Amino acid sequence: MGSLDSNNSTQTQSNVTKFNPLDPEEFRTQAHQMVDFIADYYKNIESYPVLSQVEPGYLRNHLPENAPYLPESLDTIMKDVEKHIIPGMTHWLSPNFFAFFPATVSSAAFLGEMLCNCFNSVGFNWLASPAMTELEMIIMDWLANMLKLPECFMFSGTGGGVIQGTTSEAILCTLIAARDRKLENIGVDNIGKLVVYGSDQTHSMYAKACKAAGIFPCNIRAISTCVENDFSLSPAVLRGIVEVDVAAGLVPLFLCATVGTTSTTAIDPISELGELANEFDIWLHVDAAYGGSACICPEFRQYLDGIERANSFSLSPHKWLLSYLDCCCMWVKEPSVLVKALSTNPEYLRNKRSEHGSVVDYKDWQIGTGRKFKSLRLWLIMRSYGVANLQSHIRSDVRMAKMFEGLVRSDPYFEVIVPRRFSLVCFRFNPDKEYEPAYTELLNKRLLDNVNSTGRVYMTHTVAGGIYMLRFAVGATFTEDRHLICAWKLIKDCADALLRNCQ
Repeated sequence: MGSLDSNNSTQTQSNVTKFNPLDPEEFRTQAHQMVDFIADYYKNIESYPVLSQVEPGYLRNHLPENAPYLPESLDTIMKDVEKHIIPGMTHWLSPNFFAFFPATVSSAAFLGEMLCNCFNSVGFNWLASPAMTELEMIIMDWLANMLKLPECFMFSGTGGGVIQGTTSEAILCTLIAARDRKLENIGVDNIGKLVVYGSDQTHSMYAKACKAAGIFPCNIRAISTCVENDFSLSPAVLRGIVEVDVAAGLVPLFLCATVGTTSTTAIDPISELGELANEFDIWLHVDAAYGGSACICPEFRQYLDGIERANSFSLSPHKWLLSYLDCCCMWVKEPSVLVKALSTNPEYLRNKRSEHGSVVDYKDWQIGTGRKFKSLRLWLIMRSYGVANLQSHIRSDVRMAKMFEGLVRSDPYFEVIVPRRFSLVCFRFNPDKEYEPAYTELLNKRLLDNVNSTGRVYMTHTVAGGIYMLRFAVGATFTEDRHLICAWKLIKDCADALLRNCQ
């Protein structure tokens, strides 16, 4: 028995000794196998329910309690992916995914991510990876030019841009910069007087970022909007609130305006808000996470009019510019303010280039220190497709959304709640205008549940101005006209079934 245990121990030790985590030829074989799996997944994605049908805790019943002590083959692992992981996936890349906002992908972005993982650069400063820093600077100026941003936001001018992970990070970074600059003038003891502003349609992460930055919850203003104003922030209403705060001895700090809110794609009037912000020395950040990408098309650029009055601006290419998660591009007018608030300079990172101020160290433009070579993704996308094809992609999504909006408007039992600006249609089922609002809301909740439970389509809802409405967001990379037509037929069939049950 002792001899047998000894043999097993020797064999196990032998397996561990021979362990090579990155053998080039094994990597070549397995990577080809994985690419084949991914290509087949994309090819067959319509065969899966869009919204996962599993129950909470399902996976724990299928996987062992502990990690394997000895290695398992990739074949074995991938069988479990098919058997246990895919059934628990909500398929964001499905052409029938119309929920939230799309998470777009492309072959070029995938190849860029492969290169990013290949080099595994940790570009916290210029010296750690000069190409990584300089390519990001170039790409940020390229995209700024595509958006026709003023030079005050570009490295070729007096500003500059950085790739953050998400909009949440972009807002937190700019909020900290604004806070520190203000506290230099009024003293850190007055942090309790700082007030921040946004509409009630501003993304929910804004309040979270404000709390993380030390803003007192009672000083976070969520200003009411209304359907008559298309849920955009009113400069006149904002002015009244700011004036009341100033009269009370509070200090206006930060305003987050939005181009394409999550609920309804409302657009705040940047130019007018910028004038007000400059008057009261308020840092204006423009969150264009979704709608900003469309502004590479001349017909949508108007939504950024007045951007020169903002202090910072951000958009998320992973939503509409075919880049995988995560990728948020952020520009600032005064990089020195951001760097002063976020810089760290431990001895082990000191170097002549950084100390002479002749290079950009991106660790000082973000919350963390380490960062990936994300600019490779955008570089491959821009070079592989060109501006013309990126504009065509956005216009195609807008065209399809306009088509869906037309289908909704053509049916007397449905109504569009707010004007469609980009590729989101907000609508509701309203078969009888005499129904009580609560009953109409109940009908729409049931309709949404019935549609999503089929697994054939996934939509979400929102409530704005007290109105419960359905959101139909067009933009998944694989979506075509036929998917919208089938989705509308399903919605209609489910609505007809609801009416029959009500009679």
